[in-house]
Amino acid sequence: MKRMHAFLLLCLLTFGVTAQVSFEAKVSKKQLGINERLRIDFEMNQDGDNFTPPDFDGFRVVGGPNQAISNSYINGKRSYSKTYSYFLSPLAKGTVTINQATIEIDGDIYKTTPVTVTITEAVERPKDGNDAEYVASENVHLVAEVSKTNPYLNESLTVVYKLYVSDEVSITSNWREIDTPKYADFWSQNIDTQGNFKIYEGTYEGRPYRYVILRTTVLYPQKTGELEIEPLVLDVPIDVQSNRRDLFGRRLMTRVNKTISAGKRTINVKPLPEEGKPVTFSGAVGEFDFNVTSDKTTLDANESLELNIEVSGSGNLKLFNLPSAKTPSSLEVYDPERSEEVRTTASGMRGSVSESYVVVPQAKGIYPIRPISFSFFNPKTETYETRTSEEIVITVENGPAPVATNEENTTVSNNQTVVTAGDTFKYIKLNSNLTSVTTTPFLGSRLFWILLVAPFLLIPLFILIGKKRKERRADIAGNRLRKANRLAKKYLSEAKKNLTNKAVFYESLERALHNYLRAKLSIETSEFSKERIDGLLQQRGVDEATVASFITLLKSCELARYTPTTNVAIQQDYEKAVSVLSEIDKQLK
Repeated sequence: MKRMHAFLLLCLLTFGVTAQVSFEAKVSKKQLGINERLRIDFEMNQDGDNFTPPDFDGFRVVGGPNQAISNSYINGKRSYSKTYSYFLSPLAKGTVTINQATIEIDGDIYKTTPVTVTITEAVERPKDGNDAEYVASENVHLVAEVSKTNPYLNESLTVVYKLYVSDEVSITSNWREIDTPKYADFWSQNIDTQGNFKIYEGTYEGRPYRYVILRTTVLYPQKTGELEIEPLVLDVPIDVQSNRRDLFGRRLMTRVNKTISAGKRTINVKPLPEEGKPVTFSGAVGEFDFNVTSDKTTLDANESLELNIEVSGSGNLKLFNLPSAKTPSSLEVYDPERSEEVRTTASGMRGSVSESYVVVPQAKGIYPIRPISFSFFNPKTETYETRTSEEIVITVENGPAPVATNEENTTVSNNQTVVTAGDTFKYIKLNSNLTSVTTTPFLGSRLFWILLVAPFLLIPLFILIGKKRKERRADIAGNRLRKANRLAKKYLSEAKKNLTNKAVFYESLERALHNYLRAKLSIETSEFSKERIDGLLQQRGVDEATVASFITLLKSCELARYTPTTNVAIQQDYEKAVSVLSEIDKQLK
């Protein structure tokens, strides 16, 4: 009986010890609309290490991880709680399971229970003026303004993304781009704002608003029919006035993170009319001028002239082929060199494109270059237009006379001189001039002795090279340093190419840092929070100073896009990136 009591007591004590650790996942709601957000808390009653969240498949992480610690003593009894919180936005309707999170506490691994959440249709939010979420959604709007919704094929249109903010709320510039617009079946180019956002005054739905232009994109549709422009989606921190006040009676601000979208836009692209389409039409759409010029009209044989074909104006200048030069067959014409002087503004491409031909006449005579035609479609008049150049006559004054096959000059019906040079192959030497070759015995010659002795002289050299190679292999620290430097420069090669372009440089640098982390830590881009990176690097043996330098470099990439900087600072950031990546690669375990 005593043994049974002792066994029961031992079981109770064991249960009490194992029940002391608690680690569970709690969600704010089990059912929510697709336009709502979900908060999930991973809570533990003892401090732990190596927290690993689930992959949140079916959700977009719009906030977190936020960490909160509560440590209190009540009647001498300690109460401890540590929580990791995430804010999630659902991607689609249906039933979604949030998988297990893990934590290490006192050397043991604990896991949460999977949580199932049901995503329904969008729900109508209550119009509560005291609800910060509602106030934020009613006072911040992202709009995509399209200049044309029914353009012709290859006609330019402009999409301007504007962020409207009312005077009742305020936002910072720390918004985050979640989804980038996709322009399938369009030729596209962004108008660079250099990160300088100017604030304008305007109206939205009849109310006064402030707004900034986030992005301006010029599009040229490459396909007819209904084409969709995928939306721009932002995560924006919005400060809303709350009902609470500070000691001086001023109303306190509540920060709300909202996911706002510009919405999809549909463009109905019209085909170019078939009626009246010229044979010479090659896809040019816009308003153009056409010129064919020659830098010389009088020259000697075997001299060169430059024939230039140029199209200038506004339209899809980069998206069509120029007409070819029509020259007599007796003129030697080299492949053209294309030149583009095109700038893209909010109204589309403007400038000129040209092709320059080098032409070399071979014989004396008069050579006409026939008129060249260029056709384009003008969307303003909705008609095809054709421009034709003037005829250019090339006079070759000095040179060999053109001769026919019977040693006489002949011409074709169009008065073009036919050149048949009888001395075309005169430069080939027909008479040989051979000399006798005397041979000397190889055995006993100077070359024989050099080849015989050279291997013995090279043996000490090979021994020295092998010794140096062995020493280099034994230098583990040096080899690791050299390998780390090569790896860092490999990832940063693209950034180095753009040291003179601030925006492209920092975008390439940030992408290089992310690619390095993906390769080394096996994490996805969605997990690139600074706290997550900090934890993973320290777990892999990287010291705190190096991790802090890496995080500072990431912050520099984010800030440098929107703040002015110098070429010296860009060079310093590049050198710092090489140093930090090399140091991390040496320390990683």
